[in-house]
Amino acid sequence: MVDTFNLYISAADDLQSERDLLSRIVTEIPVTLGWQINFSPLGEKILLEKAIIEANLHMLVLGSDIRAPIGYEWHLSRNLNRKPKLFLKNGIARTPAAVDFQRSLSKFTKWQTFQSLSDLRVAELSYISQFILDRAHYFDLGTNERDQLSEFLEQLDETETDEIDLSKGVAGENSVILSRDRFIPKDGVLIKPPSESESEDSE
Repeated sequence: MVDTFNLYISAADDLQSERDLLSRIVTEIPVTLGWQINFSPLGEKILLEKAIIEANLHMLVLGSDIRAPIGYEWHLSRNLNRKPKLFLKNGIARTPAAVDFQRSLSKFTKWQTFQSLSDLRVAELSYISQFILDRAHYFDLGTNERDQLSEFLEQLDETETDEIDLSKGVAGENSVILSRDRFIPKDGVLIKPPSESESEDSE
């Protein structure tokens, strides 16, 4: 049984807010899976090739510039016969290198554009949720989880990203999120539903 969804996100440091958002929104998806989220390394941090190799899903987000190691991450996925999902930020100026990279990848698959964090949130949650739902047997989803996930997909447009507080935590860092339904935690972070956390805080 697969208990953890491994997600790899290629995004440079000019997309700090987007990295922060993407490191958190998976907890909205109503499944009991745990999450392993890995990002393109920043600064002098080392690229974890194993994280790309073992990823269930690889997403690439392009902003104003293409920076190392984004290109290498793309080629590594392609060499594994994968086709990363591509997201392109609109409404910004791009460097010549980024424009060339965008055109080059367009030969393989289409870019999905977004203008705001709200657009990105809905696009990413929709894609990940549908990806899991299409592989419900592989991820051992029960009937109740499938129904909840289907309902979640229908209701995605009804919530806004500005309800998410991006001021807390470390932006766009690799993280492990464990599920209390599938794991007895030793490491990682247990995420409580908002209603439960608020209830405990009021006591």
